[in-house]
Amino acid sequence: MTTPSATIGLGLAAVGRPAYITTGRDYDLGDERSIEDMRVRTYAVLDAAYADGVRYLDCARSYGLSEQFLADWLSDRPDVDDVVVASKWGYRYVGEWELDAAVHEVKDHSLGEFVDQWTASHAILGEALSIYQIHSLTPDSPALTNSALLDALARVRDDGYRIGFSTSGPSQADVVRQAISIEIGGAPLFGVVQSTWNLLETSVGPALAEAAEAGLSVVVKEGMANGRLAPGVDDDSDARRAVDRVAAELDVPADQVALAAALAQPWAAHVLSGAVSVEQVDSNVAASTVTLEPAVLAELVAQPEPPADYWSKRSQRDWS
Repeated sequence: MTTPSATIGLGLAAVGRPAYITTGRDYDLGDERSIEDMRVRTYAVLDAAYADGVRYLDCARSYGLSEQFLADWLSDRPDVDDVVVASKWGYRYVGEWELDAAVHEVKDHSLGEFVDQWTASHAILGEALSIYQIHSLTPDSPALTNSALLDALARVRDDGYRIGFSTSGPSQADVVRQAISIEIGGAPLFGVVQSTWNLLETSVGPALAEAAEAGLSVVVKEGMANGRLAPGVDDDSDARRAVDRVAAELDVPADQVALAAALAQPWAAHVLSGAVSVEQVDSNVAASTVTLEPAVLAELVAQPEPPADYWSKRSQRDWS
């Protein structure tokens, strides 16, 4: 029997700002997207996640007000002292809380941007922050070859923080392998990697296994492919059809099958939920109770899309 070997974490990408690329936001959020609406929603999702045992919380500078919402939630709940808080730098949120903004975020992996964003994240999250990651590394990013930036990251590491990176795009595996080889001051720079892995995009799996073997904590993001594997979503892919078959056989929702497959990967430490409601939190966390037989898991992971096709489709998704 294949049972989950990781735990569910909570990512705040979908609740820290009014627009995102997840399917079904009109249904999930409706018109209630003011700053106060999203703050209340974030609190409810965090409360539900904590009550369900979630202890890994992920935000980013570009996730709108996610850092501030999380910091305020923690301030209001002084008894919550056992969570791991991770954030990311490298994108700026520029959507100005508009659903139809022409541009929602801007990428910048320069040293100056790191200094500015680290200062802001640290000021907001304070002692709660323990992991700081480069947001969305791709092969064309200067972040892995800028010696001054790497030295600055190492100084933060030496101050007791864990430095990590997230990956995106069809070359995730190449980026992971390059990053885990970097040493500064005689020690590995990175302690955490966060990558997109789901039943439609499994190509980074072998590299993540190498990262785990090298001692990095592996965090899975987009385990439901930005909603393509969520309950009730019509997606014409072999992986989606396999998820629906298994969900019907086990009498569980599709999200629990998709996340259980990620949880069962032996290299995974945390699998992020991107829930925007209490009901979604509860269902996502329940994926940890779903047992997948080895043959069933093998069937599920055997039908991904070519990485270039998957990422091309993702890049064309509308913010809503």
